[in-house]
Order: sequence, then structure tokens, then C-alpha cells
Amino acid sequence: MELAIFIVFAVTALVSSIVVVAHRSPVHSTLSLVVTLLATAGLFILLGSPFLAALQVLLYTGAILVLFLFVIMLLNIQRERASSARSPLQTWGALVGAFVLAGAVSRLLWDAHAESVAPPLTETFVSLRGVADQLFTTYLLPFEMIGLLLLLAVVVAGWVAKRVRAEADEESAE
Repeated sequence: MELAIFIVFAVTALVSSIVVVAHRSPVHSTLSLVVTLLATAGLFILLGSPFLAALQVLLYTGAILVLFLFVIMLLNIQRERASSARSPLQTWGALVGAFVLAGAVSRLLWDAHAESVAPPLTETFVSLRGVADQLFTTYLLPFEMIGLLLLLAVVVAGWVAKRVRAEADEESAE
């Protein structure tokens, strides 16, 4: 039964993450990202970490995606028409990116296959104290950098929205 639930959550996360990347509408992509993060929270529950699942739902799904939707609606992003002509640089860049991604995934799979036994999940590892110890010791710098990156994204989105609105006002005044 646990395997069936895992497969449902894994397939849901995989399909909805593909929709995030493939869909043209930024609002639909963001809503698909909500489904992806909720499925990931379900996977955390199956791993025996309800605290991380709650953090996933509260922080990412609740706060950050609301911020994404706010920025999307603030910038008033319209659907872009797909151009029929692609530049050769774009095609080569996509091919190089695909090969790098394939190499990274194959290396991860090779390393995961080489390790015979994964360390057991203990209660101290998935508890609040264990997460806090890891977050504020080992991963403090990446944690702070992500916070600054999100702050920068909000400031730049506000600046761009203000600039676009000022240009629209100038055009309407003429």
C-alpha cells in the first residue's frame, strides 16, 4: 500500500513539474508548481518527516508561491506569442544544457547505485531540533543567500513594474 501511495505522489510531482516548465501561461505554471510542492510534501510524510512536510506546505506553497503570483500579477505578464524562428545560439544552448543535465543525472544515479546502504533515518535527524541544527550550522550561508535572493527578486519586480507603469503613462500622455 505504501508503494502505491509513493507512486501516486511521485507521478503527480513529476507530471506537474513538467507542466510547470512546459505551460505558456505563468499563472498555470505557478498553480502546477503548487501541485508539485504538495506532492513533494506527501513524499516527505512517507519518509517519516511530517515536520518537513508542514514546512513544505507552509513556507513554499503558502508563502513563496503567493509571492510568485503577486509578482506575476504585479508585472501583468501577458501571453507571449511563440516565434516561429529560433536562433541557432538558442538551439545550441539548449543542446549543451540538455547534455550537462543528462551527465549530472547519470552521475547522480551512478553514485547512488555505488552506495550500498543509505544511512537510516533516525528521529533526531528528522525532528525539529535536527533540522534546526543542520539549517543554522551546516546550511546557514545558503539559507541566508536564498533569503537575500528572494528579497532582491521582490525589489526588482517592484522596480520593473514601476518603470513599465511610468512608460505606459508617458505614452498615454502623448
